[in-house]
Amino acid sequence: MSEEAPTSAGENQRPAGDNQRPDRENQRDDRENQRDDRENQRDAGENQRDAGERRRPAGSVGHPAQHSSVNEPPLPSASLPAAQFSRHAISRRELLKSGARGASLLGFGAAAGFLSGRESKDATRWQIDPNQCIQCGRCATDCVLEVSAVKCVHSYGMCGYCKLCTGYFEPEPINLDEGAENQLCPTGAIKREFIEDPYYEYSINKELCVGCGKCVKGCNMFGNGSLYLQVCHDRCINCNICSIATACPAQAFHQVPLTKPYLLRGKGASAK
Repeated sequence: MSEEAPTSAGENQRPAGDNQRPDRENQRDDRENQRDDRENQRDAGENQRDAGERRRPAGSVGHPAQHSSVNEPPLPSASLPAAQFSRHAISRRELLKSGARGASLLGFGAAAGFLSGRESKDATRWQIDPNQCIQCGRCATDCVLEVSAVKCVHSYGMCGYCKLCTGYFEPEPINLDEGAENQLCPTGAIKREFIEDPYYEYSINKELCVGCGKCVKGCNMFGNGSLYLQVCHDRCINCNICSIATACPAQAFHQVPLTKPYLLRGKGASAK
């Protein structure tokens, strides 16, 4: 009987350890609850700061609403920390500024290119090189104006003042005489005036001339080439791409400096 006593005492001590286990679990739960309470308090503080930022008056520094009355993008969520919200606003403003600078530079570049092109166009004029012209007749038909800006020009210093000028009369008539039927110009733009026997002077009426080049061709065929074609700049509108230059088979059209807009032959030549 005396040997069973220790066994009974050990069995009586086990429930005491079992009773301490729920106490440790309760303590752990309490610590977890305290940690949760601290996190909730921190979240509540951050929410209060965010709410204060949204309630700040429109004139306060740092609030996007003060800059414009137009519709703004929605603010970040209330759960977004204040530091992240500030970084978001700054990056957005920087993006808008950089976009505005880029647009300004693009606009400046376009304006500079336009002005450069206009200055280049205004600094030159279209003109015919009389040494390349073949009197094809395109000047009369391909100008954008109703009546061509190309007119016949007479260099009097080169003229022979011929009685039978092949720029005025048909170069190869059936009968070589002064009959009206032998006159070459289809519009009567050439005036023939007697000076002294056997000399005659020939002048061009620009209002009647259509730039057909028939007189120029006749003068170059048997004369000394005192008649030739030029673009008259009191009529020409100086197109960017001249339609006559595009159609010219001899490529006789060129852009010349504004300071020397005519390519004249001989002494005393004038395009007026």
